[in-house]
Amino acid sequence: MVAQRLVEALRARDGAGTWRVSVFAEEPRKPYDRVALTSYFSARDPEELTLGDPALWDDPLVTLHRDCAVTEIDREARTVTDRLGRVHAYDELVLATGSSAAMPPIPGNDLPGVFVYRTIDDVAALRGWVEDKRRAMETDGGFERPVRGAVIGGGLLGLEAAGALKALGAQATVIQFGTHMMDAQIDLGGGQALKRLINEMGIAVRCDTATKEMKVSRRTGHVGRLDFVDGGRLDVDVVVVATGVRPRDQLAREAGLEVGERGGAVVDLACRTQDEHVWAVGEVACIEGRCLGLVAPGYAMAEVVADRLLGGSATFPGADTATKLKLQGVDVASFGDAFARTEGAMELVYADPVAGVYKKLVLSDDARTLLGGVFVGDATPFASLRPMVGSELPGDPGAFLLPEGSSGGGAAALELPDGAAVCSCNNVTAGTIRGAVTEHGCTDLAGVKACTKAGTSCGSCLPLVKKITTTELERAGVEVSNALCEHFELSRAQLFDAVRVADLHTFSEIIARFGRVPEPVVSTDGAVLVRDAGRGCDICKPVVASVLASLGNGHILDGEQATLQDTNDHVMANMQKDGTYSVVPRIPGGEITPDGLLVIGQVAKDFGLYTKITGGQRIDMFGARIEQLPHIWRRLVEHGFESGHAYGKSLRTVKSCVGSTWCRFGVQDSVGMAVDLELRYRGLRSPHKIKLGVSGCARECAEARGKDVGVIATDNGWNVYVGGNGGFTPRHAQLLAEDLDDAALLRTIDRFLMYYIRTADRLQRTAPWIEDVEGGLDGVRAVIMEDSLGICADLDAAMAQHVDQYEDEWRAALEDPEKLRRFGSFVNAPATPDPDLVYMTERGQVRPATADERAAVLAEAEGIEPPAGPVVIAGTTLEVRR
Repeated sequence: MVAQRLVEALRARDGAGTWRVSVFAEEPRKPYDRVALTSYFSARDPEELTLGDPALWDDPLVTLHRDCAVTEIDREARTVTDRLGRVHAYDELVLATGSSAAMPPIPGNDLPGVFVYRTIDDVAALRGWVEDKRRAMETDGGFERPVRGAVIGGGLLGLEAAGALKALGAQATVIQFGTHMMDAQIDLGGGQALKRLINEMGIAVRCDTATKEMKVSRRTGHVGRLDFVDGGRLDVDVVVVATGVRPRDQLAREAGLEVGERGGAVVDLACRTQDEHVWAVGEVACIEGRCLGLVAPGYAMAEVVADRLLGGSATFPGADTATKLKLQGVDVASFGDAFARTEGAMELVYADPVAGVYKKLVLSDDARTLLGGVFVGDATPFASLRPMVGSELPGDPGAFLLPEGSSGGGAAALELPDGAAVCSCNNVTAGTIRGAVTEHGCTDLAGVKACTKAGTSCGSCLPLVKKITTTELERAGVEVSNALCEHFELSRAQLFDAVRVADLHTFSEIIARFGRVPEPVVSTDGAVLVRDAGRGCDICKPVVASVLASLGNGHILDGEQATLQDTNDHVMANMQKDGTYSVVPRIPGGEITPDGLLVIGQVAKDFGLYTKITGGQRIDMFGARIEQLPHIWRRLVEHGFESGHAYGKSLRTVKSCVGSTWCRFGVQDSVGMAVDLELRYRGLRSPHKIKLGVSGCARECAEARGKDVGVIATDNGWNVYVGGNGGFTPRHAQLLAEDLDDAALLRTIDRFLMYYIRTADRLQRTAPWIEDVEGGLDGVRAVIMEDSLGICADLDAAMAQHVDQYEDEWRAALEDPEKLRRFGSFVNAPATPDPDLVYMTERGQVRPATADERAAVLAEAEGIEPPAGPVVIAGTTLEVRR
């Protein structure tokens, strides 16, 4: 990670191309995010962890040698030798070899089934082992039992490893040598609170326990038992050792470079070793007498070396040792002098054992200057308080420990000084963020992120970055407007609530009540053109239509609502490039009978439609003329099919694998669940399209984590992920909740979707919406899982109303002669087909002709040669090429 940051920083600043960089990587892949390593258990694609812009490695001045470790350094000749025996010269050499997982000298630590937790290969091997064991142990001695896992080490990495085992369906027990977990980051009080939270997750904890030996199982030949020094024992099927890391300083030692007492190449504050041409950064560097096993200090070192290589004089600013646990359902953070080691330091503690909350601030002896802090169970103040270390806190320090919503201001009221580090991963200060607004013209969060890189690594600082950005925009006199358009000052979410509370049912009522008349426009001749607010625009009309549909306002083609729809909703079909439409019947979960397939095939054949099976497990039929739509749908509806809503901003599909019904690996009925979900949410109108996926096991064949809501089966129920999507900016869904039964799963998805529908902006997918919600995913989880806003009953009722009131739009339209009148090619001849439609045959099916092909076909029909110049057909000028 630190090597990648160094190359990125150097290329960003070296506009003259002074340096050519070669990177030698021992692993066979591009630099990836080790901080997010645990997410690989659910993501399964190592490319998802790749750091930065992939184009960096295409730069002609950068060469990445993968699977090609350096084996020798010759400082005198200034060369390195790689594992293939090739010799490479250097002007400057940077050691960024990181660290390796420490393996304590416990007898049996080399047995099969014992793993470390350091690289993608490590976690891939661990996952494969657990999954193989789970299959092999489905029945053991006549009764089912889960895979039994143990993690030796109760630090950050150990707890993440325990969470990973739990996510894989294994039992997990954490073995901690010290008095409490995370004893390097939090105090005893915080550790006791953390233990309660970890136990509530179903993970066992044994503190003050030393492992004496790992015993082999005679039956399997693999690790089968842990024996402890105190005489205790624990039967296991898999063991993860997470007892810390050791700097990989072998190259430095062999090259004669000075190493620290506990390892690591000794460097000065410029990150230079005793050899003026050799530098060291990251976990291999021993700086100020210690090696730092965190990414933020490593990134800071990379920036220092990049600056020095370009003639600068930067020095290491000191280590930000703040840490935050990334484990589902557990909020833990510490920063600064968390153990009050500063002389005269005093501790201010707030504890609520019932709620599982422990908070501590460490202050100077006058109780004014913040020195550090610990948060367990509620780390909300962490992002705002961490940058304040060394500064005076405004007001009563106790106010910063009180629960959210309490009087006294608290962390939310802090005005950070310019020098306060907001994003430690990328070393971005509050002043830099403000400068992005005032000096570089950034007007939103996305612009500030791109300009400063704040929030682009771990993302924990994003709420604070957003707050500073908004405050600075307002201070600069820039109106931070959420207005929907010139006709509504309200945002979509505000308009949704206003319409719901006021119980309005037409666009006319809504714009009369909440709309505004736009400013008059003066023409060039001085005439004042007053625009009518009552008509709305192409932005607000579809939004209002969606809001009315979401609130159960009847058929989309009823009354005034029909005039608000865009082209696709207006005729309940997707318009294609040649002006024809697609027909997409719903196939819940992708499950269809042979008779159903025959019906769709016969309809497509009778009407000459192009057919395609989509990635969403549906069959699309293309090329239907508008006057054909009712006839096609009448036949489909008669055979039990209904609208697939491919034309609406609504639920599209729920993709599934075959699950336990057929697959030998399936642990739940994914098809049945997908069918239930699709029938439940069909027709649900929303700010943007919604896609779901259901996988019957952790192999994830339905690609559920690429969906707005992804459901993955476990032995204990269902894990639900949210906020994934494809499109221009693909995102992978994040874990929201684990091991839910069917009822809890439906309730959770109900609330998530309805909360999204009520609060998202227009055309905003779930991924950016989650980022915008206060607190991000944790904020969403608090609302729908813990009812932090007290609206869950309302969300439940709203979804129940949708389910009860659903009707198939095409079935209803076929029964209404007034609605059917809109389906005609020409007003005065509704049944006449468009004569300008021209098709070609390709791979046995029709497709729209290209401009050249159509001109040629039409010319041939007239019995003439196609002209060499432009030809006008139906008002469109086409260029004909011979």
